[in-house]
Amino acid sequence: MTTLPPDEEILALKGRKIPVTEFLTFFNTRVRDDPSSLLIAQALENVGLSTVPHFANCGRTADVHIVAQESVPAPEPGNGDEEEADDGLSVVALPQHAVRIGDIPAATQGIASVTSRHLLADAIHLMQAMNYSQLPVLDDHYTLRGVVTWQSATQMYGTSVDKVLLNAMVDDPPVAEAHQDFFSLLPLISEYGYLLIRGNDGRFTGIVTTADITERFAATAWPFFVVGEIEFRLRKCLGAKIGSDAILAVQRTGQGKKSGLITDMMFGGYVKLLNGDQNHQALRTRADENWRCLGWSWVSRSQFVQQLGRVQQIRNKIAHFDPEPLSPSLSDDLRQFVGLLRQLT
Repeated sequence: MTTLPPDEEILALKGRKIPVTEFLTFFNTRVRDDPSSLLIAQALENVGLSTVPHFANCGRTADVHIVAQESVPAPEPGNGDEEEADDGLSVVALPQHAVRIGDIPAATQGIASVTSRHLLADAIHLMQAMNYSQLPVLDDHYTLRGVVTWQSATQMYGTSVDKVLLNAMVDDPPVAEAHQDFFSLLPLISEYGYLLIRGNDGRFTGIVTTADITERFAATAWPFFVVGEIEFRLRKCLGAKIGSDAILAVQRTGQGKKSGLITDMMFGGYVKLLNGDQNHQALRTRADENWRCLGWSWVSRSQFVQQLGRVQQIRNKIAHFDPEPLSPSLSDDLRQFVGLLRQLT
């Protein structure tokens, strides 16, 4: 786990411009995985700092400038049709990179197979024992002879040919390269029910099935729906108890943002409405009053705001269309917070 330096040492970074690798080392990590990135971002926010460019998204060789949060440049105004997100990303922004079929875990997790020298009984036994619907026939890691499926085996038994492995195979099974676009291959997976994946070195590295696609879409879509429910419930309870003056105080100027309506706010605004530890004195005083208005006497304010801050970071992560699903710990953060909001609303 990333170990955070004291706030005084973090504040001492203000104004410095250092390589992102040195920045990560300062926080005792070399990777920018979900837990580390969220922990570092929260530590910076706690002392009123940020980085330009954002340390979690820049290249490995980039330099980051540690600056005060209020001095982080706002993105260029759009055409008025887009709403700005908490991290400067438009909520209707497009993915930052293509999703490849190799991003699906099953594409690189290895592949069970038999060789053309095996007996048909060997293939049938393995398919039954492992509950496989298809089994590649590979003479080595590179040479594909075909695929045995339950359908191809059944069709063979309906003919007068010899009941051997080579006669039970599909001779031209669907194959894709790991670097190919994920979405363009979905029709092929839908048609055949599976897709053999070949790596950049020519080796067969995995098999992606319709079950893998269903599982991946479920893991990817779930956070969007949960974050949506969290925002709906936040707006419902905050909008009913907190007045428009308090909302106006935290809304940005320009682009029609200062409406006084809770529906025109995003997660950064929700945090400012309730955070009693923020640097801005006037907003801190208003946040104290806002929390009293909610009447949640049994809820720990500091923990609630901390959880809300983590949800804000998660929301910004999934808005970047990261091809990797949320880690179990981040998924748990969403489950816990939406569970709390369900009790409050």
